[in-house]
Amino acid sequence: MKSQENFRKVFSCEFFPPKTEQGLDNLRNTSLKLKQNINPEFFSVTYGAGGSEQHKTFEAVSLINQASGIPVAPHLTCIGSKKSQIEEILNNYKAQGINHIVALRGDIPEGASTGDFAFANELIEFIRSTTGDHFDIEVAAYPEFHPQAQSAEIDLQNFKRKVDAGATTAITQYFFNADAYYRFVESCEKLQISIPIVPGIMPITNYTNLKRFSDMCGAEIPRWLSKRLESFADDMDSLKDFGTEVVSSMCQNLIDAGAPGLHFYTLNQADATTRIWNNLSK
Repeated sequence: MKSQENFRKVFSCEFFPPKTEQGLDNLRNTSLKLKQNINPEFFSVTYGAGGSEQHKTFEAVSLINQASGIPVAPHLTCIGSKKSQIEEILNNYKAQGINHIVALRGDIPEGASTGDFAFANELIEFIRSTTGDHFDIEVAAYPEFHPQAQSAEIDLQNFKRKVDAGATTAITQYFFNADAYYRFVESCEKLQISIPIVPGIMPITNYTNLKRFSDMCGAEIPRWLSKRLESFADDMDSLKDFGTEVVSSMCQNLIDAGAPGLHFYTLNQADATTRIWNNLSK
């Protein structure tokens, strides 16, 4: 963890673009609550699969920027995109004063083509070649390894390609086993990777949804945790209290061990993230 200890700690929160006006109103209120309670370094906003709902990302980015004044880092995926489309989006963000991007490969919709980019490192190279150093570029990292990776070593090499292409920071997939993060960072150090690798944090508020998300993205829920969460059944208040305790403890351990911040996957809600935040000694 030595490579991470000297970085300034950055705390951030992630949203997804709502599909309804009511959802947008909720997002506005959530961003204001998190600004008051946490005052994060930035908010990130995810991108529709294959860029299918990119206009909703643009709408959410603009709303959050205007409502909260907190810098926004839009996600940008390359699957199904042409270079001309990406350049237009980048110019749009530059015109809005945005200088932070989360660059991802993105999921491949069934039957879709990859477009002009097959991998995230190609997108990052293009961003750098067309905009220079204007954007800070965040990329994804997988402490428990990407679910489609052929091996742990290949996944690490793929991550290194993104760093070598010009990434400035990484945000990890969420996890509930801090040792996975520590070992991932140690493996990165052996490859001379020295950018901040910020742990992604998922609050626990609903076990059924968490299990579905985790099965989709390859995040492991340890058996002991899964069994405890199952035991609460429909007692959602007790589940949330227990989940807050577990995730808060892990977050504190990560910070104490030298992690360069935390990135909260808020699911467009403020309360769960705020409860964890209030338990921490930063």
